[in-house]
Amino acid sequence: MSSRILASATLALPGALVLALFFALPVLAVAIDALQDGGSAFARVLAGAGFWSALTGSAVLTLVAATLSTLVGVAVALHLSRLSQTRRTILSFVIALPLTFSGLIVAYGFILGYGRAGFVTQLLARAGFDAATIGGALFTPTGLAFASSYYLIPRVVIGMLPVLINFDRGQLAAAESLGATSAQAFRQILLPQVGAPLIASFCLVAAVVFGAYGTALALVGTQLAILPLRLYSLISETGSDFPAAAALALLITAACSAIITIGEWVGAKHERHL
Repeated sequence: MSSRILASATLALPGALVLALFFALPVLAVAIDALQDGGSAFARVLAGAGFWSALTGSAVLTLVAATLSTLVGVAVALHLSRLSQTRRTILSFVIALPLTFSGLIVAYGFILGYGRAGFVTQLLARAGFDAATIGGALFTPTGLAFASSYYLIPRVVIGMLPVLINFDRGQLAAAESLGATSAQAFRQILLPQVGAPLIASFCLVAAVVFGAYGTALALVGTQLAILPLRLYSLISETGSDFPAAAALALLITAACSAIITIGEWVGAKHERHL
């Protein structure tokens, strides 16, 4: 038994070191800055004029972007699961490419494609649409959710594809042979069995978009009321209230961690019942 525990501890050691060096220690350093004035920095953040509006903006953006990405990602993963191994591998590689780009590159790519002088915008203008309206929409919260979905959808596809590949499609065929429609079979047979991984994927992309700022900064600057951009303003502007910036950073980290924890808890609970 002791040798088995030792072997497990040895295997877990590299992961524990990475977690300590690149998560625990940075969070600890930020916490020290946030608490250096007795914790009053948290009170200043919560009492700030724009905190609650930024929190509301982050919640709405997260809900819209995560919901859109999850719906599209599940549809794509469902289609890929029906393909041959070769075609699925090729398409999965292409779909995963957005994950290699930074948020700034994604934002600039969308500006070139969907901005006021973007390629897609100009094509739509030739078809009779108003280029100013279409191009301006990219620089709004709706446009930000649209752009964020570009790198959120691949995360959903990667998380859901193995689940859908291993799903026994004979259950759907049996339900349809007994008179159920395709929609009923999907809703009553498939969805309950993949619901937990689906929630886990939703929580993953929700945590990503809640804490992301690169794409938002490039598209809307600091005009949009969301927490990451408020944190950026506290750091970049002439103000010197670094404890408040550290406190806000901890609040964002706690929110993202809570979202991820919910997803992992639901997924682990589902695994225990299999």
